[in-house]
Amino acid sequence: GEPIRVLVTGAAGQIAYSLLYSIAKGDNRLHPPCTKTFLSLQPLVLVLLDITPMMTVLEGVVMELQDFFLPLLRDLDIAILVGSMPRREGMERKDLLKANVKIFKSQGAALDKYAKKSVKVVVVGNPANTNCLIASKSAPSIPKENFSCLTRLDHNRAKSQIALKLGVTANDVKNVIIWGNHSSTQYPDVNHAKVNVKGKEVGVYEAIKDDSWLKGDFILTVQQRGAAVIKARKLSSAMSAAKAICDHVRDIWFGTPAGEFVSMGVISDGNSYGVPEDLLYSFPVVIKDKTWKFVEGLPINDFSREKMDLTAKELTEEKETAVEFLSSA
Repeated sequence: GEPIRVLVTGAAGQIAYSLLYSIAKGDNRLHPPCTKTFLSLQPLVLVLLDITPMMTVLEGVVMELQDFFLPLLRDLDIAILVGSMPRREGMERKDLLKANVKIFKSQGAALDKYAKKSVKVVVVGNPANTNCLIASKSAPSIPKENFSCLTRLDHNRAKSQIALKLGVTANDVKNVIIWGNHSSTQYPDVNHAKVNVKGKEVGVYEAIKDDSWLKGDFILTVQQRGAAVIKARKLSSAMSAAKAICDHVRDIWFGTPAGEFVSMGVISDGNSYGVPEDLLYSFPVVIKDKTWKFVEGLPINDFSREKMDLTAKELTEEKETAVEFLSSA
């Protein structure tokens, strides 16, 4: 069949190095019952982009993949935007946002000019939510709903913490939610999550019977997991991030399993949870025919409302700062 064309930016970096092998091999069988993988059934063209100083490294990556490098973004099916300006010591958040507005404005404009209007764009580079919003605003001919940012790593971390606490596998846990920003204000919510314990599916709160842990250390652990990995490894979470990207894109391509929803940063327009519009905010979604929909009707308690509003406030402030820079970028 026709090749699937996938763009990966920041292609010489460590996250991409873990990711590209999985994409090229089409190997991501960690989520039954969906044993097929995105990209595994069709030929693949990889478009690998990075900044000029990284070209020598990228050439080595290409040699390892023994695959194609294409100079233009034409006919893209999927764009995975991994590359971004990292926060450096002494850098103010405003400076970080300014640098990334320039990057994601240009990437969005390139996608607008060259990519299919059906392209699915996944932003990984941090600050992922606001970078994704800027890319979308810079690609007005591509539907806003085609842009999403990665909160699946946080989603997977939340599942793993519950599984570890109960002595089950992460596949026994479903329907956790990450609300809001991929930052330390994100809200990992298990009020609607289920876990399979000894063949019986029960609510997470009922299974764990430790409300103080679920409202305290559990949330902090998920929020701060990335920093904990950096402290331990002296490097960021490349392997788990690559796996989460594969999970995210596979679900876009093939849909979510029946009875399950996942967390994804998407445009907030039309949501029923009181989140301001025109934010890239992580919600629970279900996906069918490459189209996501909000999971509707979940009751929100006062504890959750406060956490959801806090992360929305941060995203609103980020957006306002980024939009200031957009016209001059």
